[in-house]
Amino acid sequence: MGGTSAPVLDTAVHDAGPGRAAFDWSRVAVYVIGLVAVAITAVPVLYVVIGGFRTTGQIAARPTAMPDPWVLTNYSEVLLSVRFWSQVANSTIVALATTVGVVLIGVMAAFVLARYTFRGRDALNTLFTLGLLFPITVAVLPLYLLLEDLHLIDSLLGVIIPQVAFALPMTILILVPFLRAIPVELEDAAAIDGTSGIGFFWRIALPLSVPGLMTVGVLAFVTSWNAYLLPLLVLNDPKSFTLPLGVQEFSTQYSQDTAMVLAFTSLAMLPALLFFTLAERRIVGGLTGAVKG
Repeated sequence: MGGTSAPVLDTAVHDAGPGRAAFDWSRVAVYVIGLVAVAITAVPVLYVVIGGFRTTGQIAARPTAMPDPWVLTNYSEVLLSVRFWSQVANSTIVALATTVGVVLIGVMAAFVLARYTFRGRDALNTLFTLGLLFPITVAVLPLYLLLEDLHLIDSLLGVIIPQVAFALPMTILILVPFLRAIPVELEDAAAIDGTSGIGFFWRIALPLSVPGLMTVGVLAFVTSWNAYLLPLLVLNDPKSFTLPLGVQEFSTQYSQDTAMVLAFTSLAMLPALLFFTLAERRIVGGLTGAVKG
C-alpha cells in the first residue's frame, strides 16, 4: 500500500489528467505584473480626476476618501474660464502644426534614405540615430540665443520649429523600415507605367506607409501637447501659454485651493489622454511594422 501511494500523488501533482492542462504560474505572474503596472499608472490619474470633484476641506480632512458630496463647481469654473480655453487653443495649434511638420518632413527624409543609394547615406542614418541621444536640455542655451536672433521668442512658431526638429530622429527611424519594405518590383512597374519618383512617393509609398505615419503622428501630437520645458523657455506672455504652462501658472495662483488645481490639471491632460488611448492600437501596429521591416 505504502509503495503505490507515492506515484499516485506525484501523478496528481504533475499531471492534471487527460484533457486538463497543468496550471501555468508564468501566466499568473504576467497578469500580476500587468495589474501592478496599471495600478501604478492609473491610480495617480484617478486620484487627480476624482480630487477635482471634492473640496479642499474634504481633501485636507480625508486625502484618500471618495467625494462626499460630489462637487461640480471646480470643473464648471475651469470650463467657463477664458484663460483655460485660450491655452487649449494654443496647445492645439502647437500640437497640430508640430504633427504636420514632423510627418511631412520625416516621411520625405525617410523616403530618400530608404529608397535611394548615395554617398553619405549611412552617415545620415547614424546622425539621426545619434539625434535620439541629444536631449533638449543640452541645447537650451544655444537654442534660446538662436530663437532670440530669429525674433521667435514669445511666439508659438518658436515652439513649433524646435519641436519638429527634435522629433525628426525618432520619426525617420520608424518610417525608414516601412518605406524600405516596399518591393522594388512595385517601383519598377510604376516606372514602366510612366510614374516619376515623386509620383511613386505620393501615390504608392505614402498609402502603404499609413500605419507608420499614424504612429509617428500620434507620438508627435502627444509629446507636443505635454511639452513643458521648451514652452517655458520660449513663451513669456500668459496669453501665449500652452496648457502645461497654464497648469503651473494656475497652481501658483490657486495654491491654497487644491481641489481647483486638481480639476484644472485633469482637464488639461484629458485631451492627450483620450487621443493616445483611442490611437493606441495604431501606435502598436506601426511600431510592430517598423520592427518587422
